[in-house]
Amino acid sequence: MSLIAMMADAAPGEDASGFPPFEQWHYPSQLFWLFLTFGGLYLIMSRLVLPRLSNNLERRSDTIADDLDEAAKLNEQAEEAKRELELNLAKARSGARETVAKAEAEMAEEIAAETRRADAELETRLEKAESRIQDLRKEAMDNVENVATEATQAILTKLGVSTKAEDAKAAVTAAIKERV
Repeated sequence: MSLIAMMADAAPGEDASGFPPFEQWHYPSQLFWLFLTFGGLYLIMSRLVLPRLSNNLERRSDTIADDLDEAAKLNEQAEEAKRELELNLAKARSGARETVAKAEAEMAEEIAAETRRADAELETRLEKAESRIQDLRKEAMDNVENVATEATQAILTKLGVSTKAEDAKAAVTAAIKERV
Protein backbone atom coordinates (compact mmCIF):
# COMPACT_ATOMS: atom_id res chain seq x y z
CA MET A 1 0.00 0.00 0.00
CA SER A 2 1.30 3.33 -0.85
CA LEU A 3 1.74 6.29 1.39
CA ILE A 4 -0.94 8.26 -0.32
CA ALA A 5 -3.41 5.47 0.19
CA MET A 6 -2.59 5.34 3.86
CA MET A 7 -3.18 9.02 4.19
CA ALA A 8 -6.44 8.74 2.44
CA ASP A 9 -7.55 6.10 4.94
CA ALA A 10 -6.88 8.48 7.83
CA ALA A 11 -9.66 9.22 10.21
CA PRO A 12 -11.84 12.28 9.55
CA GLY A 13 -10.66 15.07 11.92
CA GLU A 14 -7.10 13.89 11.83
CA ASP A 15 -4.60 15.82 9.87
CA ALA A 16 -2.79 13.55 7.57
CA SER A 17 0.14 15.98 7.23
CA GLY A 18 2.94 13.92 8.81
CA PHE A 19 4.67 13.01 12.04
CA PRO A 20 2.39 13.70 15.06
CA PRO A 21 4.95 15.37 17.42
CA PHE A 22 5.52 17.99 14.75
CA GLU A 23 1.90 18.91 14.54
CA GLN A 24 1.21 22.38 15.90
CA TRP A 25 -1.57 21.53 18.25
CA HIS A 26 0.93 19.38 20.32
CA TYR A 27 3.36 22.35 20.88
CA PRO A 28 1.74 23.86 24.01
CA SER A 29 1.74 20.57 25.92
CA GLN A 30 5.23 19.76 24.71
CA LEU A 31 6.52 23.17 25.86
CA PHE A 32 4.76 22.74 29.23
CA TRP A 33 6.40 19.38 29.85
CA LEU A 34 9.74 20.69 28.57
CA PHE A 35 9.73 23.58 31.08
CA LEU A 36 8.43 21.34 33.88
CA THR A 37 11.09 18.64 33.25
CA PHE A 38 13.91 21.14 32.72
CA GLY A 39 12.88 23.08 35.87
CA GLY A 40 12.71 19.87 37.92
CA LEU A 41 16.08 18.68 36.67
CA TYR A 42 17.53 22.13 37.27
CA LEU A 43 16.25 22.15 40.88
CA ILE A 44 17.49 18.60 41.54
CA MET A 45 20.89 19.36 40.02
CA SER A 46 21.32 22.75 41.70
CA ARG A 47 20.00 21.71 45.13
CA LEU A 48 21.26 18.13 45.50
CA VAL A 49 23.76 16.90 42.93
CA LEU A 50 25.97 19.94 42.31
CA PRO A 51 26.48 20.78 46.04
CA ARG A 52 27.48 17.18 46.69
CA LEU A 53 29.84 17.22 43.74
CA SER A 54 31.35 20.53 44.82
CA ASN A 55 31.71 19.22 48.41
CA ASN A 56 33.45 16.12 47.10
CA LEU A 57 35.74 18.20 44.91
CA GLU A 58 36.45 20.55 47.84
CA ARG A 59 37.26 17.58 50.12
CA ARG A 60 39.51 16.10 47.47
CA SER A 61 41.26 19.41 47.03
CA ASP A 62 41.68 19.76 50.80
CA THR A 63 42.93 16.17 51.10
CA ILE A 64 45.42 16.70 48.30
CA ALA A 65 46.61 19.97 49.87
CA ASP A 66 46.91 18.29 53.30
CA ASP A 67 48.78 15.37 51.77
CA LEU A 68 51.13 17.75 49.97
CA ASP A 69 51.71 19.67 53.22
CA GLU A 70 52.35 16.41 55.06
CA ALA A 71 54.74 15.28 52.31
CA ALA A 72 56.57 18.61 52.53
CA LYS A 73 56.83 18.22 56.34
CA LEU A 74 58.08 14.66 56.03
CA ASN A 75 60.56 15.73 53.37
CA GLU A 76 61.78 18.50 55.67
CA GLN A 77 62.09 16.03 58.55
CA ALA A 78 63.98 13.63 56.30
CA GLU A 79 66.36 16.41 55.29
CA GLU A 80 66.85 17.36 58.95
CA ALA A 81 67.46 13.72 59.86
CA LYS A 82 69.97 13.48 56.99
CA ARG A 83 71.80 16.60 58.20
CA GLU A 84 71.79 15.26 61.77
CA LEU A 85 73.09 11.90 60.56
CA GLU A 86 75.88 13.59 58.62
CA LEU A 87 76.73 15.67 61.68
CA ASN A 88 76.81 12.55 63.87
CA LEU A 89 78.98 10.78 61.30
CA ALA A 90 81.38 13.73 61.25
CA LYS A 91 81.51 13.72 65.05
CA ALA A 92 82.10 9.96 65.08
CA ARG A 93 84.89 10.28 62.52
CA SER A 94 86.45 13.09 64.52
CA GLY A 95 86.19 11.03 67.71
CA ALA A 96 87.75 8.06 65.94
CA ARG A 97 90.62 10.22 64.72
CA GLU A 98 91.17 11.55 68.24
CA THR A 99 91.06 8.02 69.67
CA VAL A 100 93.57 6.83 67.08
CA ALA A 101 95.83 9.82 67.79
CA LYS A 102 95.64 9.17 71.54
CA ALA A 103 96.35 5.47 71.02
CA GLU A 104 99.31 6.29 68.78
CA ALA A 105 100.66 8.76 71.36
CA GLU A 106 100.22 6.23 74.17
CA MET A 107 101.90 3.51 72.11
CA ALA A 108 104.77 5.84 71.21
CA GLU A 109 105.14 6.74 74.88
CA GLU A 110 105.07 3.07 75.89
CA ILE A 111 107.61 2.22 73.19
CA ALA A 112 109.87 5.06 74.33
CA ALA A 113 109.58 3.96 77.97
CA GLU A 114 110.26 0.33 77.02
CA THR A 115 113.21 1.45 74.90
CA ARG A 116 114.62 3.49 77.81
CA ARG A 117 114.11 0.54 80.16
CA ALA A 118 115.76 -1.85 77.68
CA ASP A 119 118.64 0.62 77.13
CA ALA A 120 119.15 0.95 80.89
CA GLU A 121 119.06 -2.82 81.28
CA LEU A 122 121.55 -3.23 78.43
CA GLU A 123 123.77 -0.53 79.95
CA THR A 124 123.69 -2.35 83.28
CA ARG A 125 124.48 -5.67 81.61
CA LEU A 126 127.28 -4.06 79.60
CA GLU A 127 128.78 -2.56 82.75
CA LYS A 128 128.57 -5.93 84.48
CA ALA A 129 130.06 -7.66 81.44
CA GLU A 130 132.86 -5.11 81.21
CA SER A 131 133.55 -5.50 84.91
CA ARG A 132 133.59 -9.27 84.54
CA ILE A 133 135.81 -8.99 81.46
CA GLN A 134 138.19 -6.76 83.44
CA ASP A 135 138.17 -9.27 86.29
CA LEU A 136 138.76 -12.14 83.87
CA ARG A 137 141.50 -10.15 82.12
CA LYS A 138 143.15 -9.39 85.44
CA GLU A 139 142.82 -13.00 86.49
CA ALA A 140 144.20 -14.11 83.13
CA MET A 141 147.05 -11.65 83.44
CA ASP A 142 147.72 -12.93 86.94
CA ASN A 143 147.72 -16.46 85.60
CA VAL A 144 149.92 -15.38 82.70
CA GLU A 145 152.27 -13.78 85.22
CA ASN A 146 152.34 -16.95 87.32
CA VAL A 147 152.80 -19.17 84.26
CA ALA A 148 155.47 -16.84 82.86
CA THR A 149 157.23 -16.77 86.24
CA GLU A 150 157.16 -20.55 86.49
CA ALA A 151 158.26 -20.90 82.87
CA THR A 152 161.08 -18.41 83.47
CA GLN A 153 162.23 -20.33 86.54
CA ALA A 154 162.05 -23.62 84.66
CA ILE A 155 164.01 -22.25 81.71
CA LEU A 156 166.65 -20.70 84.00
CA THR A 157 166.91 -23.91 85.98
CA LYS A 158 167.51 -25.87 82.78
CA LEU A 159 170.13 -23.33 81.83
CA GLY A 160 171.76 -23.91 85.17
CA VAL A 161 170.96 -20.55 86.73
CA SER A 162 169.25 -20.52 90.07
CA THR A 163 166.91 -17.66 90.89
CA LYS A 164 164.49 -16.90 93.57
CA ALA A 165 160.76 -16.93 92.75
CA GLU A 166 160.41 -13.27 93.78
CA ASP A 167 163.17 -12.16 91.39
CA ALA A 168 161.66 -14.11 88.49
CA LYS A 169 158.22 -12.66 89.29
CA ALA A 170 159.58 -9.10 89.40
CA ALA A 171 161.29 -9.54 86.03
CA VAL A 172 158.11 -10.96 84.41
CA THR A 173 155.94 -8.16 85.90
CA ALA A 174 158.34 -5.50 84.56
CA ALA A 175 158.31 -7.09 81.10
CA ILE A 176 154.49 -7.26 81.04
CA LYS A 177 154.14 -3.61 82.11
CA GLU A 178 156.46 -2.54 79.30
CA ARG A 179 154.26 -4.22 76.70
CA VAL A 180 150.93 -3.10 78.06
